Amino acid sequence: MLTKKVIKKFAFSTVLTILAVPAMGQDLLAKQAPIDRKMKAVDSMALHRLIQAESYESPAADLYNDWNNRYAHKASVLPDTFRIDLRGFCMPTTSRVLTSNFGARWGRQHKGLDIKVYIGDTIRAAFSGKVRIVRYEGKGYGKYVVIRHYNGLETIYGHMSKQLVTEEQEVRAGNPIGLGGNTGRSTGSHLHFETRLCGIALNPALMFDFKNQDVVSDFYVFRKSTYNHESAEATRLRGVGGKAVNGDLDIPQQSYASAQPASSKKVRAHATRFHKVAKGETLSSIARKRGMTVSAICKLNHIKANTRIRAGQILRYN
Repeated sequence: MLTKKVIKKFAFSTVLTILAVPAMGQDLLAKQAPIDRKMKAVDSMALHRLIQAESYESPAADLYNDWNNRYAHKASVLPDTFRIDLRGFCMPTTSRVLTSNFGARWGRQHKGLDIKVYIGDTIRAAFSGKVRIVRYEGKGYGKYVVIRHYNGLETIYGHMSKQLVTEEQEVRAGNPIGLGGNTGRSTGSHLHFETRLCGIALNPALMFDFKNQDVVSDFYVFRKSTYNHESAEATRLRGVGGKAVNGDLDIPQQSYASAQPASSKKVRAHATRFHKVAKGETLSSIARKRGMTVSAICKLNHIKANTRIRAGQILRYN
């Protein structure tokens, strides 16, 4: 009889223990939930503060007077010079294959670069900013996204199979914004990538080196007076079929003048000379090679003596 009581007690205790385990687990989850929510809130607040800080110092605030979700690009007053901060970038795709250059193509102007991607490949925001447009255009960009960045640029990502962001959404450089595709006016899956300043298309090759998955420099200084010449040179170096050559990049000034509007043609007697930075070169070694001072090179390129230069960067030296 005593044995039966002991067995019953033991069985009853075991059942209670088994029933208590899930309850204890639920209690732990219940206690953890507020902590998880707090951590998520802290992360969100930190990100929001970071975005606010970037937005507060945004050069874009001085360039654009309005926020229009109707037009992918609408030209406004373009400054004679403007310095664009390229630091903190993210390549919009890991693809290194360019299929079409910026400029004249098939009797019309191609306003961006085409990069080979496959349907479903991740497309990322090039810089931090705010999504201005998420739309579909059947006879043009297809499914596309426009982002206004704090550095003053706007980027356009076209022909995607899917958009992963919404209008007015703030994004960080590297955030997924869409998937590669073949929508709109497209003859094969690729990313059509544009960089615009005040609505005017700039050659992405001036800033992005897709073959090396990097930006050309920490900063790009846009100048109306030399833009066409610099754009043509960027395409030669980093476009489809482009071949980078270290050393002199002498371009006859006549070719620059012919690319300018008739009202601004000024053919100079000598060619502007450029140096393409080789691996391991410094401002001092380049200055010695070109028979100049570091300060003179810095002045010509609007940089400082302690500016970090990169292999592939183009420096003017006369």
